[in-house]
Amino acid sequence: MVDSKVPLLTPYKMGRFNLSHRVVLAPLTRQRSYNNVPQPHAILYYSQRTTQGGLLIAEATGVSDTAQGYPDTPGIWTNEQVEAWKPIVDAVHDKGGIFFCQIWHVGRVSNSGFQPNGQVPVSSTDQPLTPQIRANGIDVAQFTPPRRLRTDEISEVVKDFKIAARNAIEAGFDGVEIHGAHGYLIDQFMKDQVNDRTDEYGGSLENRCRFALEVVEAVVNEVGADRVGIRLSPFANYMESGDSNPKALGLYMVESLNKYGILYCHMVEPRMKKVGEKCETPYSLQPMKDAFKGTFMAAGGYDREEGNKALVDKHADLVAYGRWFLANPDLPRRFELNAPLNKYNRDTFYISDPIVGYVDYPFLESSTKDSD
Repeated sequence: MVDSKVPLLTPYKMGRFNLSHRVVLAPLTRQRSYNNVPQPHAILYYSQRTTQGGLLIAEATGVSDTAQGYPDTPGIWTNEQVEAWKPIVDAVHDKGGIFFCQIWHVGRVSNSGFQPNGQVPVSSTDQPLTPQIRANGIDVAQFTPPRRLRTDEISEVVKDFKIAARNAIEAGFDGVEIHGAHGYLIDQFMKDQVNDRTDEYGGSLENRCRFALEVVEAVVNEVGADRVGIRLSPFANYMESGDSNPKALGLYMVESLNKYGILYCHMVEPRMKKVGEKCETPYSLQPMKDAFKGTFMAAGGYDREEGNKALVDKHADLVAYGRWFLANPDLPRRFELNAPLNKYNRDTFYISDPIVGYVDYPFLESSTKDSD
């Protein structure tokens, strides 16, 4: 799939991986991994969105039994979970895709009902998170006030990320993406709106980023820098995780990441203050793109035209698509032909149905036939 007239459809070499195009499947929570175990229906979901030489990032996947905060999200801390991921990864590889697993810990974005033995969730802080309207616009998520991690406990959470990365490679994934965005645990340490610690993990920018970089170092040492990416959202305030100087935070992180030589940095555009909502902003990811020495991936409400422009302007090397890829399993093909896109249905983003809103979005060929 090469079309020099469409920048998104041009090839790109990302480390050891030869990508045939630059349209990346963003990690998308779908809540269809019952009891935190990936299910066989995910085989079709991911293989539908696979192209030869295309990059896919799996939905956020918990690193431990304390990492959970949503119903039926997958994990990768048990042998059962590792084995369940294998046929899904194999299906992507059978179609020539490159597959990374996003590993996460939700931190305080949880409640005791999701925690082992009904314990309280852990975080950088003991500040409670206010209730949030769920994506369906109706239900309200309630969060248990978290317990501040003791300094001596942090290394155990770092170890959880390391083991999860090892398990991801065991499951066959080509690499891992560390979830350091959107107000989850790593972000809770980095952002000064949340982190009120007085130990070596709080206060200064360097201290607040220490946990994130310890996770990066542990994962790199476990699976190799050429198999590691990270997702960051320094400008976002999702889940009450804002920062007083997001540009400084973003620059400090990418410059620090350069020391580890990781494969890519996946960063969310400043216009995405809230997930799924664009806003006007004077900020730009360009300083981070210019400073980072690896592959730079941008995400955040892109369409075809904006994605092409980002590549032409050297604002990014790759562009990640979420909702549009969810609703258009053949999104690269549609971009190639500048074809109409299926509309996504938010009401089916997070339901448990293994078919509806999951694997039933039509391909271009089938929708064309239906209209004939």
